[in-house]
Amino acid sequence: MTKITLGKAINAGLRAAMEKDPKVLVMGEDIGKLGGVFRVTEGLQKDFGEDRVIDTPLAESGIIGTAVGLALRGYRPVCEIQFDGFVFPAYDQIISQVAKMHYRSMGKIRMPIVIRIPYGGGIGAVEHHSESPETLFAHVPGLKVISCGDPVDAYWMIQQAIESDDPIVFFEPKRRYHEKAELDEATPPTLPLHKAKVVREGTDATLLCYGPMVKTCLQAAEAAVEDGRNLEVIDLRTIAPFDLATIFASVKKTRRAVVVHEAPYSFGPGSEIAARVTEECFYHLEAPVLRVTGYDTPYPPSRMEDDYLPDLDRVLDGVDRVMGY
Repeated sequence: MTKITLGKAINAGLRAAMEKDPKVLVMGEDIGKLGGVFRVTEGLQKDFGEDRVIDTPLAESGIIGTAVGLALRGYRPVCEIQFDGFVFPAYDQIISQVAKMHYRSMGKIRMPIVIRIPYGGGIGAVEHHSESPETLFAHVPGLKVISCGDPVDAYWMIQQAIESDDPIVFFEPKRRYHEKAELDEATPPTLPLHKAKVVREGTDATLLCYGPMVKTCLQAAEAAVEDGRNLEVIDLRTIAPFDLATIFASVKKTRRAVVVHEAPYSFGPGSEIAARVTEECFYHLEAPVLRVTGYDTPYPPSRMEDDYLPDLDRVLDGVDRVMGY
């Protein structure tokens, strides 16, 4: 057992995948000699060489376009987008090529590409460095969208994503990079890649979350104990496609649900979850499914991000409202 940060866990997961399969390549801006702006790829170029850990030009569209060509030739490229707000120059490549190639070729072509994106707020960054664009990718058929919430999941999920033949957008909660947990690298993961995880069992209401909000929801659940409330917390882990079976089972048990994410309120993952839960669990619900999210505005200046991001108080307010029906 080793105590490891989430950032180091991704580094170790990348290293394990590269050792296992020589076709795995890592590419992105400043990921080689510098080791990435968050040092997530530190040491990989030194150990695997410049042919497998590639410092690219500052051209996100070029990074993804090159990855498409590599995938066509049998490689498994892992692309890093330096910050969430920098992904948009590559959006056309991701939507028009990465997401559609398998379908367009009637299954003859695979796109085993992983696109790593540090995302979310909470680090006091400047404009374009604290976005939550996961909804834009979750809307696109042909892509799978995942987010790790703790170091153990980070270590295993990055390897599972690389082994997948499907294109995967891997969102990494940047403000959780330094969170630590015990990791046993010898024990295989107990969950498949796209399975949600019940991280805290409860009976009164279900908190559905992913990525940076997992810790926030666990803190809220602990605080709610003082009010005599026993909250269940589910880490969705995959944003597209949702593990609906786990969501439905929890909501049918607790009869109330609150979805928590940093992405804006309207048209976000919470909207789809609310619709699906209402369709499937209508006769089990004691209250409507509520959402605690970011606001329908561009991400604010860093001095205002504490007012924008869901925090413990806002989650507990959502719990108060859902319990009040």
